[in-house]
Amino acid sequence: MSKCKFCGKEITWLKEKRKFTPIEGDGTTHKCDQMMNSMKSIRSMEPTSLSPEEIRKYEEAINKKK
Repeated sequence: MSKCKFCGKEITWLKEKRKFTPIEGDGTTHKCDQMMNSMKSIRSMEPTSLSPEEIRKYEEAINKKK
């Protein structure tokens, strides 16, 4: 068993299709307050906030061969 990196509670991981879900010992989905607060703080970027030049720069960097 593994531990939640936010609250330290023992959890197991269940894979459903391509998504992993944390499960507590009693079989319920694990959702602690610390995890929910950290997910809210993830910064999201709107596609319209980038200029076409910036988008081109990112696409070139992704497609550039090493």
